[in-house]
Amino acid sequence: MKTTLAALLLTILVAHAQEQPAALQTIRAKVGEIPILVIAPPETKGRPLVIWITGFSGQKESVEGQLREFAKKGFVALSFDPFQHGERRIETKEELVKRVRGNIRRFFWPILARSAEETPDVIDWAIKTLGVRNEVGMGGISMGGDISVAAASVDQRIVAVSACVATPDWMRPGSFEPPGEPDTAALADYDRRNPLTHLKLYAHRPAIAFQCGAVDKQVPPDGATRFVAALKPSYGDKADRLVVNLEPEVPHRFTPLMLTNSVQWFTQHLKP
Repeated sequence: MKTTLAALLLTILVAHAQEQPAALQTIRAKVGEIPILVIAPPETKGRPLVIWITGFSGQKESVEGQLREFAKKGFVALSFDPFQHGERRIETKEELVKRVRGNIRRFFWPILARSAEETPDVIDWAIKTLGVRNEVGMGGISMGGDISVAAASVDQRIVAVSACVATPDWMRPGSFEPPGEPDTAALADYDRRNPLTHLKLYAHRPAIAFQCGAVDKQVPPDGATRFVAALKPSYGDKADRLVVNLEPEVPHRFTPLMLTNSVQWFTQHLKP
């Protein structure tokens, strides 16, 4: 009788253990001068990579909660500190906010362009070091979404994007924020990387979803709808790879539904 009970208990314990998800691992590294945070399942080889970027003035740790949600679904989830953010800040957070908001076009455009252009180095590192697949998903919140859409025009390995409360039109017409004026260097960044004026760079037809607040007055969703409308003819029979989700009565705020939509979008197009 004791043997039978012991065997039954062992069977229950084994079954319970099999139901529990494997513990996630945390990896910190640097790619050149770019600090990296990775949350991933124990085995990373052969899994799809999702890069997820913070909003303005945040840092890679600001999105650790979202990274964990992606990792629980089987993705290798990675964030890095964008240009002049996190460990790369050149001033206090308060000074960063004051400087950039004082002249968005002069100081924000370089952050978007240079962070997008650094992304291929991060992908190279993840493929070499973690053994992830070549097909990559990328997204983020506000600034992080802006960077992700631009990065998809830089690196064709980015095949799926979910940009939350973000815009592909760096001019942001209709925003309540004073735009300022670019200097020569910032204008060059815009001329090189603004997604809406570089539609041909999306010829590889990445799956791009925008998760927008319907009443967002800071980053109006109109930029996303115009971008999708302009791109759709070139997508042909793949036009369903372009989506704008408008969340009713939501201003410039990241919501749980936006995260849910992002997880579903990456799952659909990357199949972890």
